[in-house]
Amino acid sequence: MRLGMKTGDSANLTPPTGFSRRKFIAAGGAAAAAFTIVPRHVLGGAGFVAPSEKITVAYIGCGTQGLREMPGLLAMPEVQIVAVCDPVKESHDYVDWSKDGLRANLARALGKPDWRRGAPGIPGGREVGREFVETFYAGQRRADKFRGCAAYADFRELLEKEKDVNAVKVMTPDHLHATVAIAAMKQGKHVMVHKPLANRLHEARLVIETARKAKVATHFLPASDGANIQKIKGWIDAGAIGTLREIHNWSNRPVWPQYPTIPADTPPIPEGFDWQLWLGPSTDRPYHPHYTHAVFRGWYEFGGGALADMGHYSLWPVFQLFDLDAPIMVESRPSHLCTITGNVSVRIRNDYSFPAASTIRFKFAAKGARPTLDLFWYDGSMRPPTPPELEADNQELRPEGMMFVGDQGKIVAGFLAEKPRIIPEQRMREYEAAEKTADAARQREAGQGRRVAGDSWVAACKGGLPTYGDFLLAGPISDAFNLAAVSLRLGGKRLLFDAAAMKVTNVPEADKYLTRDYRPGWELGAAGAGQ
Repeated sequence: MRLGMKTGDSANLTPPTGFSRRKFIAAGGAAAAAFTIVPRHVLGGAGFVAPSEKITVAYIGCGTQGLREMPGLLAMPEVQIVAVCDPVKESHDYVDWSKDGLRANLARALGKPDWRRGAPGIPGGREVGREFVETFYAGQRRADKFRGCAAYADFRELLEKEKDVNAVKVMTPDHLHATVAIAAMKQGKHVMVHKPLANRLHEARLVIETARKAKVATHFLPASDGANIQKIKGWIDAGAIGTLREIHNWSNRPVWPQYPTIPADTPPIPEGFDWQLWLGPSTDRPYHPHYTHAVFRGWYEFGGGALADMGHYSLWPVFQLFDLDAPIMVESRPSHLCTITGNVSVRIRNDYSFPAASTIRFKFAAKGARPTLDLFWYDGSMRPPTPPELEADNQELRPEGMMFVGDQGKIVAGFLAEKPRIIPEQRMREYEAAEKTADAARQREAGQGRRVAGDSWVAACKGGLPTYGDFLLAGPISDAFNLAAVSLRLGGKRLLFDAAAMKVTNVPEADKYLTRDYRPGWELGAAGAGQ
């Protein structure tokens, strides 16, 4: 997959696609900062928000997920996409979840069922993005003199030339998230970025530090307000399962091939693909499609693995509502593969790609009235043993889900949207009968007491309240997930972490993986400790 291709969101579990319109648009009269300068090619039109009130957006990353999320942004009258960027000019060799699904969805958004029908393969690249933007706006504004959308290969050139851009949406592979977001924020641009915030702990902290200094509006796209987790938190606070001891979260990811060996062949770089720009801050290596298609997230250098791909969706509200800090300990159990060498079976020593399956344990220090807490992650179709409470109901754990374990009971929930329930069923019925009124009151209080009061990035850009995905809230979850990658990379090492010093205290070789080896000219600055 090329720049912007975010394919962890597979067809067999449809995740959030960024924002819903309801959550993106201000619910009321947010204080508006005047955006009085807009590009010459933004002309507005009858029935639309005046150009001086629009948020002008540069869309960086036009692979499959970048294109998939583009229609929702284009449909918002408060927003104008004025530039797109991708090191791929135009290609049809992308990887997706069906041969024609992406093209068909884009065609429906345009109201043109035959748009690009018959083209070979799955489309992507900056010229596809530009064509889609221009076709969408032209159809929406037939009476306007719309002059089009700029296209760039290099995001640095875009930021240099498109001075009137207010905001940037980052849809690149993981290894470029921090580099692009930091560059944009340093120029005063508001920023949205897909998961993860960065695939190095040092870089994620630097993104947060830059956001704090720049004082721009930011939003982390997989973040949610976690309505189900709010309900579960209310039950736990009411004593439904006693004292919370463990949280378990399991996923069927990865749903892309993860290669256990580094490619040995060197196919030619496709025409129209700037491989050096795709590498960005990463040190040079020969081009290979096994890095750039759906598997980019399966490499430690370029991705964040299954945890970063889906864990941000399910665990963001857990970190926020349970007020988790960075973990004090992380340990992992990665799967391994073997090969035959000289008629001898040997284990493949792999510190370059994520395992096909793993379990990860995070330990969080006691805080306030909450005792020490363990959080367990499982991927590759691994999951916890079926609890006795489900066996009593003749049920099993779903292929993806969550479980909250207290010293007096358990709660299970779907990975994203399935209704949570106390188990066994009889216990749930008894609790609902006894606590219905009190629970409703607690939920009202929980909704009023959220740390993040605003849920509109557009309103935040115009001076309103920050969103529930503000970058300043992302420190603990980013530390945790990036430490997990280091533990896996070291073969399952148990890591003790000093968050204030930003240092692994018991495994000296681990600290080098908190950052990366940078290509000359692409280095990022020092990150602060204690995020």
